[in-house]
Amino acid sequence: MEIKRINDHVSVTGQVFPEDVAQIKALGFVAIVNNRPDGEAGDQPDGVQIAQAAEKAGLAYQAIPMGREGVSEDMVANTRAVLAASDGPVLCFCRTGTRSTTLWALSQAGKMDAKSIISAAATAGYDMSHLASHLE
Repeated sequence: MEIKRINDHVSVTGQVFPEDVAQIKALGFVAIVNNRPDGEAGDQPDGVQIAQAAEKAGLAYQAIPMGREGVSEDMVANTRAVLAASDGPVLCFCRTGTRSTTLWALSQAGKMDAKSIISAAATAGYDMSHLASHLE
């Protein structure tokens, strides 16, 4: 599991497995956000398995899956709400971290300027410059 830090509050990674949850907790995260739809690939666990492991570890868990249909206003609003409600670091995941970074970036529009959002994402290795007009 390669965790990429966007800022003090949000990090992203690729697929999380139930056996990763103890390490996520040990790293100081208080919540996990699953941005990957169930059944996307044959080798991924169902979200309920990760949710159960998170609950057992005392971590908050939220599923905000982003599939082929792309981003919706609800996804952005739900991401914004989960991040605002978290009292510590949040780990968001999908297959590669790109969808998680996209939802984070869009959830920050109006809270941060576009240049700062794009820069924070770039620091984590994600190019969000194509979202510039949506972030202003």
